[in-house]
This record gives sequence, C-alpha cells and structure tokens, in this order.
Amino acid sequence: MRWKVAILTASDRGARGERESTSALVIRELVEEELHGDIIEDRVVPDEMDEVMAALIEMSEYHQADLILTTGGSGLQVRDVTPEATRQVVDREIPGFGELIRGNQASRRIPSALFRGTAGLRGSTLIVNLPSRPKGVSMAMMAIMADLEAAMRSLSGQEEAPEE
Repeated sequence: MRWKVAILTASDRGARGERESTSALVIRELVEEELHGDIIEDRVVPDEMDEVMAALIEMSEYHQADLILTTGGSGLQVRDVTPEATRQVVDREIPGFGELIRGNQASRRIPSALFRGTAGLRGSTLIVNLPSRPKGVSMAMMAIMADLEAAMRSLSGQEEAPEE
C-alpha cells in the first residue's frame, strides 16, 4: 500500500518566499524512497498558531493524508509554535516519536532537549513533528522509520501495532 503523505513547513521566511524549504525536500525524498509514500500536499505556512493548525486540519480532513510530517517551528524561539499547534488539533498524543528523535540526537551528542516536537493522531491521520534543519530531518526520519511504518500499517488495519 502507498501512503498519502503531506508535508508542512512552518517558516516565516519560507512563507514569504525568501527561503526554500530544503528540509521538505529531504522529507519528500525519504518518504518516496524509504516509506514508499506519495506526497499529496507540500505547503509552507508562517510560524503562526492559527496558520499551522488550519493547515494540519485541512491536510487531515480535506486531503485525507495518512501521515503529515512537519518541519520547522519546534525549537525555542518565541515564534516556534508547531508542537503547540499539533497538540491543539490531535485527538491523542503519541509521545514516543518525539522521544525517539530526542534519544537519537542525544546518542549522537547533538543537543536533544532543544527539540520540542511531538506526534499524535487526528482521526486516522498520524502527525509527526520533525526538526527544522535538513540533517536533523534526515537523522530523525531514519530513527523513526520502522515505527512510522508500523504505525501506518496499524492505522490502515494491516496489522496490530505492538504495545511493548
């Protein structure tokens, strides 16, 4: 089965067209090559709570994405609101994805406590926050890939996700 995947970049400069989201390009490549998913939406919005929330809702409900991967807005800056926006729109939080990403960063001696990303379900859509920088996105995706695949299979009814 090919998963329907949406990418959301939260970036003020990206939304103004001043910067291309190279992190989104990394996500696209890994989704297509490793997860065997189809990108159905790739959007850049400003670091505004309402904008991020609206995009997540539209991607899950209108575009009916199986998976939404976000990049940007998960650090310590005042305008970094992606985790908060994600928590506002999900029905159930899945903290394990953020824990895996932070654990992977820590094992590589990369400051890990600064990444505030989370994950959760909105209906049957899995939403996962990823770091902002391309290298961080790549490392995070590889760290969670097996769990992403297991979650996607579970959500599609292909198999039960392990609880242990």
